[in-house]
Amino acid sequence: MAIAVGMVETLGFPAVVEAADAMVKAARVTLVGYEKIGSGRVTVIVRGDVSEVQASVAAGIENVKRVNGGQVLSTHIIARPHENLEYVLPIRYTEAVEPFRESVSGIRPISRS
Repeated sequence: MAIAVGMVETLGFPAVVEAADAMVKAARVTLVGYEKIGSGRVTVIVRGDVSEVQASVAAGIENVKRVNGGQVLSTHIIARPHENLEYVLPIRYTEAVEPFRESVSGIRPISRS
């Protein structure tokens, strides 16, 4: 399975919350974070299978329209990002989001007790 990263940048925090909610409800993706850019710009970041990320980003774009004054400024999907990006940019799975990643994949790691 090729893991992709999808990003939706909005104007305003309510718009990014709406986008993030729609993104995780529409497809089997994991919300890995968000970035406040400044001047009201906020980007939400999801990870998952390429087709799931595509569906997720499309849902996020569509749902921002529901927010009064909500505006999509930019979107992008990167299929199979280079592993070095994960160590420099805020796109990797962290311990905090690991339970959500497990619920998306349906695969639980084996516990070594």
